[in-house]
Amino acid sequence: MNKTDIYQLRRNALAKQIFAKTGGGIAVISTAPELARNRDSDFPYRHDSDFFYLTGFEEPGATLVMKVSANGNSYALESHLFCRPKDLEREIWDGIRLGPEAAPQALGIQFAHSNHDLDQKLGELLADQTAIYIRLAENKEADAQLRRWMKQVRAQARSGINPPSELHDIEVLIHEMRLFKDVHELDIMRCAAAISARAHIRAMQICKPGMREYQLEAELLHEFRNSGAQSVAYNSIVAGGANSCILHYRAGSTELRSGELCLIDAGCELDGYASDITRTFPVNGKFTGPQRALYDITLTAQEAAISMTKPGSTFMQPHEAAVKVLTQGLLDEKLIKLSDVGSLENAIETGAYRRFYMHRTSHWLGMDVHDVGSYREEISKLQTEKPWRILKSGMVITIEPGLYIRPADDIDEAFWNIGIRIEDDAVINETGCELISRGVPVKADEIEALMKH
Repeated sequence: MNKTDIYQLRRNALAKQIFAKTGGGIAVISTAPELARNRDSDFPYRHDSDFFYLTGFEEPGATLVMKVSANGNSYALESHLFCRPKDLEREIWDGIRLGPEAAPQALGIQFAHSNHDLDQKLGELLADQTAIYIRLAENKEADAQLRRWMKQVRAQARSGINPPSELHDIEVLIHEMRLFKDVHELDIMRCAAAISARAHIRAMQICKPGMREYQLEAELLHEFRNSGAQSVAYNSIVAGGANSCILHYRAGSTELRSGELCLIDAGCELDGYASDITRTFPVNGKFTGPQRALYDITLTAQEAAISMTKPGSTFMQPHEAAVKVLTQGLLDEKLIKLSDVGSLENAIETGAYRRFYMHRTSHWLGMDVHDVGSYREEISKLQTEKPWRILKSGMVITIEPGLYIRPADDIDEAFWNIGIRIEDDAVINETGCELISRGVPVKADEIEALMKH
């Protein structure tokens, strides 16, 4: 199956949902706008994930319109792409454009038009449609655009033409589709994870006391781009010493010192898909006693979470398994005093561990590093609260427990400024999960052995 077929299948799957929900309608989804970085300079362009998921088209200034109508007991789909017209002068400066003439064959779209004609054509396409599927309350520009389209249709009321009477959120349908990855997506994600794993290995091997955080970041970026990845999936975290206790720290100019840890949370984006790996290692290649103790606790917590990452578990069960191990470890190391909490169960129930572990263990992973999809199941009439999502084959999540020990009067100074997080990417399969990011060592002994060379 070629890529064009993949995107056509996705559009058809979305059309089928629209037909089932409202018997037809119009779906409209635009890609991301270009954003100025400063005067006469834009940020590197990155397409909108939902739009790319349905089209595979990466140029700015584009909109997909899907017209779904009844065809007997089934549906008929008419796809329109609005994109930038060919423009020789602009292409000299900014690069070659596909253009509406070449788009149908290249993308498997039935009709393509200049994006200059979007407002006019939408007035025609919306006529006598039951429902319109858009991103609700996306921004004021999109709201104004919708009002223009609806006004054009209402102007034809004396001719017996009516605008859609129902508005639906297109993201609800697309995001449920994106939650389950197909073979094509998983192949890309495995490649992205492999590239990121090599980047982490490169950083570990080159690390030495006296280097700066930004120098390790440069090594990550080199491996990403040298391996064909188009971008980082998110701003890389390279945190030495006390900075490892700052969850979203950016790589800065802090010197990496012997006896301290370095936490790297970094992943590349390949062909529109993210990877997300975290490793924590000693700057001088050898864990201290307290560092090793907390590292082993965190790794055991991750292993407990991995064992619960399987079909039939809820999204929260891996987190709960990790929390139990982390909390017991904190009690063992007397970072939580048993005299203060009474028992392991009470320490968990009262949230005593949150002082040292304040985030969840997992999130969805896919086209976005914090990918889309509901974390809760739909509620039934007999339920008062939505239950946590049941994990199923084809979902992809991260597994990332951590411990962060900041200086405090009641904390043994030997543990101060130790921040540890271990993160891997897991594909749910029929029997459990596949860890696609284990190309980089995770055990403390393996990390120390790697850093000797």
